[in-house]
Amino acid sequence: MAKADRFEKVYSQGMLTCNEIWVDTQTGVQYLIHGAGSGIGMTVLVDAEGKPLLYRRTPNAPEY
Repeated sequence: MAKADRFEKVYSQGMLTCNEIWVDTQTGVQYLIHGAGSGIGMTVLVDAEGKPLLYRRTPNAPEY
């Protein structure tokens, strides 16, 4: 049985300066990764109340 990847890339923008959104497939939490030149940073995406944003495959789908 193949092991599923823990993280899945769901969005990518840019070439030299790159923004990507990755989802933790076990929790549904979204992370923003920003890379420019030789640097890279990662942060969790949060809503207005500071709670982590959870990924939905479609706008009306239940959260993970």
